[in-house]
Amino acid sequence: MCGRFTNEMTWAEIHALYSIHDAPPAKTNSQPRFNIAPTQEVDFVHLDKAGNMELDRGRWWLVPFYAKELPKNAMFNARIEGVDTSGAFREGFKSRRCLIPADGYFEWTKNMEDGGKDPWLLQLPNGAPFSFAGIWAHNDNLGVTSCTIITAPAVPEISRIHNRMPIILPPEAYSTWLNTEIQGKDAKALLLDAQIDSQLEFHRVSREVNSSRYEGTDTKKPLINSL
Repeated sequence: MCGRFTNEMTWAEIHALYSIHDAPPAKTNSQPRFNIAPTQEVDFVHLDKAGNMELDRGRWWLVPFYAKELPKNAMFNARIEGVDTSGAFREGFKSRRCLIPADGYFEWTKNMEDGGKDPWLLQLPNGAPFSFAGIWAHNDNLGVTSCTIITAPAVPEISRIHNRMPIILPPEAYSTWLNTEIQGKDAKALLLDAQIDSQLEFHRVSREVNSSRYEGTDTKKPLINSL
């Protein structure tokens, strides 16, 4: 799945990740985010009308363009199995694809001793930045721009923690994913073939992360190194 994630990248690092060099400098630098939760505002990248990558910001919980009110059903993730057929997601999959920058995400396992939930941080080696594959929408009725992360069945290495995982794309696949001339089965195959999976590393972190209100700088500090 993907219930929370982190993004400590600066404005310059985000622009470098997507080779966005002609955008004006931000008035203030991007603030590090240590425990981003659904419904919060996040950065995402999509193509502008000229076909260039553009950095945008929106709600992490998709609000379809036709919605008359904020959705109550969970829409912070979209399953790849139905992303091209679901009424809420298919338009975004067809014409509004995006990349969501991050440098780690959290999943949870049940602790057999006390029944509590143990959080795990998953990230690339050395905490390298990456991008979730996603879709986005703008709702004129509500004046809301939003996005969602696409998930797929977890690879064996990750399935010990959760049976699903967000699709993380390598930089060489960014332009191809955003190219909406690639449709249907070809687009879904692209996501599954290009995703980064076995490169991910993971370790336990403090249960303070379990609260979406917790924003401490220690959310990545390891407790143990393996299951």
